[in-house]
Amino acid sequence: MPDPRIEKLAQVLVNYSVGVKPADKVLIQGGPNAEPLLKAIYAEALKAGGYPMLLASLPGVGELLYKYGNDEQIQHIAEPLKLALSTYDCYINIMSPVNTKAMTNIPPEKIALSSQAQGELFETIMKRTAEGEFNWSLALFPTHASAQDAEMSLTEYEDFVYAACLPDMEDPIGYWKRIAAAQQKVVDYLDKANTLRVEGPDVDLRMNIEGRTFVNCCGTRNMPDGEVFTGPVEDSVEGHVRFSYPTTYQGRKLEGVHVWFEKGKVVKATADKGEDFLLKTIDTDEGARFVGEFAIGTNVGITRATGNTLFDEKIGGSFHMALGRGMPETGSVNTSAIHWDMVCDLSQGGMIWADDKLIYENGRFITELR
Repeated sequence: MPDPRIEKLAQVLVNYSVGVKPADKVLIQGGPNAEPLLKAIYAEALKAGGYPMLLASLPGVGELLYKYGNDEQIQHIAEPLKLALSTYDCYINIMSPVNTKAMTNIPPEKIALSSQAQGELFETIMKRTAEGEFNWSLALFPTHASAQDAEMSLTEYEDFVYAACLPDMEDPIGYWKRIAAAQQKVVDYLDKANTLRVEGPDVDLRMNIEGRTFVNCCGTRNMPDGEVFTGPVEDSVEGHVRFSYPTTYQGRKLEGVHVWFEKGKVVKATADKGEDFLLKTIDTDEGARFVGEFAIGTNVGITRATGNTLFDEKIGGSFHMALGRGMPETGSVNTSAIHWDMVCDLSQGGMIWADDKLIYENGRFITELR
């Protein structure tokens, strides 16, 4: 019997997250193990009057490219994909990993080559998004691989994923609209601030956000969602942070990442596990050592880390930073082939000040900001 939550999620992604309109061209990407959700999205896009195209992502193809491809082949971006992302109206990407460790033994240098080449696609997506020409969303279909990373059974993980995406099964779109309204109050307040200071057991950071814009993440770009973010002034970040949770990037899992900033740039970086990969990745290009994003997670329904950044970065009571590429709509001008989110818990003694006023304590915004 089909899981009714799959159809509900498809309806939210099509009708709310990317808002398919009649005659919109819709690119839907995902692997064969996400077939139930991909078919449901395809059907909903048709019902909305769109012109959907399905792009299959086969497990193992990436490893073949790194194994047999030369540098030029690794850096090649297929023209049809460039064309679609430059001309289509909507893009829904469904992750459904078969093996989350498949890239573990790929040399970091090869991954960096691919990241550099894909930077052009990301720039296209971000530019078109900022100009209001393009709507996109990233979601996940539960698989055994992701459940194993989260240390859950598949059934438990399915419940976890759908509870995070569809907290109100009767009116899931209405739920995300209510989140949007609540978070907008925070965004409006922070947009008037010039400086931020973050302190806690593992963090002491200061940054300038004057002239930058906060973005209200409420179920559009990501599903699940729940964060507010901006891009700090590039040369302003000072201090250090030790990220609380393991972080995974390009299939590599790192633990105990600790970074120090001076004049916005990472001047020192260590990790309990994966330090070599960390150091090589932040040397991908000049922008990789600067912060492209500072964000506060607000999804109180996600209470634990599962090893998947899409969920972990939304944890209520946390903040995260992305090294590398910033989002133009925030005012960020940092460019890089990488965008690497790392998450730090603030629920136990964490505090955030905006212009020297305490606005956030122990994982919650001060009441009057809500």
